[in-house]
Amino acid sequence: MRVDAFDFDLPSERIALRPARPRDAARMLVVDAGNIVDAGVRDLPQWLRPGDCLVFNDTRVIPAQLEGRRGAAKIGATLHKRIDLRRWQAFVRNAKRLRVGETVDFGSGVAALAEERLADGSFILAFAGDEPVELLLERAGTMPLPPYIAGKRGADEADRDDYQTMFAREDGAVAAPTAALHFTPELLAALAAAGIATETLTLHVGAGTFLPVKADDTDDHVMHAEWGRIEADTAARLNAVRASGGRVIAVGTTSLRLLESAARDDGTITPFAGDTSIFITPGYRFKAIDGLMTNFHLPRSTLFMLVSALMGLETMQAAYAHAIAREYRFYSYGDASLLLPRQSGRSRTLS
Repeated sequence: MRVDAFDFDLPSERIALRPARPRDAARMLVVDAGNIVDAGVRDLPQWLRPGDCLVFNDTRVIPAQLEGRRGAAKIGATLHKRIDLRRWQAFVRNAKRLRVGETVDFGSGVAALAEERLADGSFILAFAGDEPVELLLERAGTMPLPPYIAGKRGADEADRDDYQTMFAREDGAVAAPTAALHFTPELLAALAAAGIATETLTLHVGAGTFLPVKADDTDDHVMHAEWGRIEADTAARLNAVRASGGRVIAVGTTSLRLLESAARDDGTITPFAGDTSIFITPGYRFKAIDGLMTNFHLPRSTLFMLVSALMGLETMQAAYAHAIAREYRFYSYGDASLLLPRQSGRSRTLS
């Protein structure tokens, strides 16, 4: 498909620079089998039913933004994907001033060798010393805020908490699974009281999630790989949910992408551990999920393509136009949407 089919105009004032407080006070646009309803995140239990299951991503964002020098040249790096204990793939700013074999000093006793330049322009950085890289990043790194926030304000101490979900436990992400930022212990308790189950998986979100689609046609876009894991017992419980008539609702596109990567053609979810570069566009047949809770995405992005594949492009264009007109807050720190496709067969309205 043409990438420009997924374009839309978003006023800059609709981009959220801080999250709602408390987190579950955010608004939620429900798109239920084509019907568009204004609601709030705290209404979520009313839109689900006993036996449904929400699936969260438990990845933890690491302070993967680094600023350093190679001689007199300023070099910025955003770690993207772990290669091994000492090496990370990174997107580098001012890359023309960095050559393979040169060392970047990031301060606080943290330095890395530019070991290899990859075909996409990113580098493999090999960190010096024997301390875990995560400890080095705690000293020298900052939270890697999305570019549409970082371009308007710098990261601060509040972001170390704000840009981390309550489920975060597995170090490795350089971007938050932002749909889960809306959840609080109080909301989880309300969901449990309504008979709604929860499960977790791990997908380490890479900085590639923010890269623009430069191709004119979706067939020509190459997705960056991200590492994920679904444990065998988790897969078994999710299969049991669907076998008993419940719905599997992914919280965030990261959870959805990993579930779909692990699913067989018959919809059975299998254990998974490895890289996925799944790219979901209209025409894709969803196998593992029955709905999605997600934030609002950028125009022409792979994630807007994904939600359009789930709900239909015209439906999502109408939903986003509604959200813009009603002044919903967009992107990582913004409001949520709950997408329940028609094929789930369980359309309802708020009482």
